[in-house]
Amino acid sequence: MNKDNKDDNLLWVEDDDDNTQDNKYLLFNLGTEIYGVGIKYVINIIELQKITEVPDLPSYIKGVINLRGAVIPVMDLRLRFNMTAREYDDRTCIIIVKLDSTQMGFIVDTVAEVHDIFPHDIAPPPSFRKTNGKDRYISGLGKVGESVKIILDVEKILYSEDVDSINDKIMA
Repeated sequence: MNKDNKDDNLLWVEDDDDNTQDNKYLLFNLGTEIYGVGIKYVINIIELQKITEVPDLPSYIKGVINLRGAVIPVMDLRLRFNMTAREYDDRTCIIIVKLDSTQMGFIVDTVAEVHDIFPHDIAPPPSFRKTNGKDRYISGLGKVGESVKIILDVEKILYSEDVDSINDKIMA
């Protein structure tokens, strides 16, 4: 297969109907747990790079990066979910997600895989949910074999009040 055909195949996959991605989730690790976000929100996975700190932001917003000319805020999901901070290493990644016109980078410990999780395998979030921390961002619990993956609600993460005010400060 020549390079041109390979590029054509990549474009074809990107042009697929959105519903072909509805059951696909990018799985990643935070500590000992595996989380997932809908692949339809993921536009890039990059290795950790220089993050420019921006003053007067919450501690979980590490700053911004320049990705091909776009200034993108970067959130450490460990800190956002009130987990213990961890020193970044060569496996630390940034998952760039996009919803509507809002882009955000999520710093995660490691990226695992893309996995199909069908609606009948997703249980609702626990009913004892809190209104703060990671619990309010859980859209469901995906059953994969004998394990459970925590499915995050990208919309709630990106459009929470505090993140809206962060975007206003960064883009002002």
